[in-house]
Amino acid sequence: MIEVERAEGVFFHSPDGRRYYDLIAGVGVNNVGHGNTAVIEAVQQQAAEYMHVMVYGETVERPQVRYAARIAELLPEGLDSVYFLNSGSEAVEGALKLAKRATGRTELVSMRGSYHGSTQGSMSVMGGEEYRRAFRPLLPDTRLLDYNDFDALRHITARTAAVIAEPVQSEGGVRLPVAGYLEALRERCTEVGAMLVFDEIQTAFGRTGTMFGLERTGVVPDIVCLAKALGGGMPLGGFVASRETMSLLSSDPPLGHITTFGGHPVCCAAGLAALEYTLEHDLPARAEPIGALYESLLSSHRAVQEVRRAGALMAIELGSREKMLAAVQGLLARGVLSDWFLFCDTAFRISPPLTITDAQVADSAEIITEVLDSL
Repeated sequence: MIEVERAEGVFFHSPDGRRYYDLIAGVGVNNVGHGNTAVIEAVQQQAAEYMHVMVYGETVERPQVRYAARIAELLPEGLDSVYFLNSGSEAVEGALKLAKRATGRTELVSMRGSYHGSTQGSMSVMGGEEYRRAFRPLLPDTRLLDYNDFDALRHITARTAAVIAEPVQSEGGVRLPVAGYLEALRERCTEVGAMLVFDEIQTAFGRTGTMFGLERTGVVPDIVCLAKALGGGMPLGGFVASRETMSLLSSDPPLGHITTFGGHPVCCAAGLAALEYTLEHDLPARAEPIGALYESLLSSHRAVQEVRRAGALMAIELGSREKMLAAVQGLLARGVLSDWFLFCDTAFRISPPLTITDAQVADSAEIITEVLDSL
């Protein structure tokens, strides 16, 4: 356990004066780096103006409106209504409810090796039983498919309300879709009238080399779930759909989905500042060079079996849980914070702030190499 005293850029510091590379960016939260001045100034300014007022329509809070409009501008046509919440789990909950409401169906389909949150609804579509069994019964009428299995798509039927999938499976150990898979998934959902939900909680805001992971294939889902980097370091989640679809939550009953703190003005101000910083500095374009440099420096090491990545979301495959744990612990002892994956315990994660420099990549990769030498 390490106490954090302060953080800046790609580093955090402990009270004893040690400096650590943060190579997981808060699991995809801090894409614009720690202590980003644009975000801090936005937080301070909004906190001085007002914080929580009211969220159910009686008031208009400008940070919410401005941020929602900016997100809608960047997403494909038809994804133009944003419902802000507090977290990724809540975003998934809202998306699943909306899909049920829109289709009048109950079956929820998800993928093995996927992670969508730890509330009861989001856990019901989690792709691993080991994290669910202690909390059953969960939602009924759920089905798991294998990611990248074209034949399994036949199990998506006229009973299916929603299929939730990731453009890149993050907690599965950075598993990329094979050519044509997401397109086939989209086609099948359209064919049977099921709603396609993309969980972009880890892949959005430049992490995979495009602003949103869906841009990598051009597949447009019916609903997109966002969180993590959405808040620029502040707690914020949301789901996005068409105005027509989202309006279904406003009647029968009139408060089909409600939240007290979702879309908090300070969080939205922080998120908007982070988004504008991301665009101004073209951070999505940095993701691929970052990932490519790490791959070139690490992939030939004898301990590394494979480097799987999408932009700057990377899994360094070592082939065993024992080696992975030794690497993660060894890195921490050497001043580098990494992590493992919930559904892949043989690889460690590299997903640094997108503000990391080439020199910092090279320096941290040298430390990683020295730790791998000891395995």
